[in-house]
Amino acid sequence: MHGSPTALKQIQEAAKLHLFLDYDGTLAEFAPTPDEIYPDPELIALLERLNKQMRIQVAVISGRRLSHIRDLVPVPGILLAGTYGIELVDALGDHIERVDFAAIRPTLDKLKTKWIELVRPHPKFYLEDKGWSLALHAKDVDTETVFETLSQARQVIDKLAVSSDLFRVLGGHKFLEVAPRLANKGLTIHYLCSSYPLAGALPLYIGDDDKDEEAFAVINQLKGISIVVSESERETLASLRLNNPASVRNWLRNLIMNELA
Repeated sequence: MHGSPTALKQIQEAAKLHLFLDYDGTLAEFAPTPDEIYPDPELIALLERLNKQMRIQVAVISGRRLSHIRDLVPVPGILLAGTYGIELVDALGDHIERVDFAAIRPTLDKLKTKWIELVRPHPKFYLEDKGWSLALHAKDVDTETVFETLSQARQVIDKLAVSSDLFRVLGGHKFLEVAPRLANKGLTIHYLCSSYPLAGALPLYIGDDDKDEEAFAVINQLKGISIVVSESERETLASLRLNNPASVRNWLRNLIMNELA
């Protein structure tokens, strides 16, 4: 663990923790494609142990679709949020959709048709249809092709006049996504803290990428603790750093024992 000793002390001394966790790149290494699902028995057992701690309330907030997260985290009592918080299963098992699917899907269908044609000459691109959003992944594509193709993908968004009132465009390293405006982990943290309050709890968020930075900003506003997962130091709003998913798991085991370092 790298970062502020004061932050670690806050976590140790907190009577309750509202623990928010990203999944890919945080709890587990990335799958070869975002549609591949590999439940990890060791991780599931760890999350079950966390969920049994009286002082810890656990939520997993992922960019993956909810159905994937339900398969990856089959632990009753953990709140699960898919597509950055558009669709949720609460601790009681109730399914919640925060956006009208019928209002957004026609636009996504038009965009999908155009993007399929755009990436057809480039088989290493991966078009992910999450139902609530569309994402282009290009981690195995050369930089020049990525720049040109994603620029064209953005032009398609503009030509279709995708409504900025309904949608937002998410970028990243060799990545582009069109999703509802509420697909924002920071807004999701606000929603969860107001809808499922835990009086006196310290909010704690662990995540690895720019989508998690939106959550870090809100956690910091709430006087909580944010932890970035990164092998090296980088610009971040987080106050602590863990190197990789293996170190996150080890740290969570220590959290259960309240033996942090």
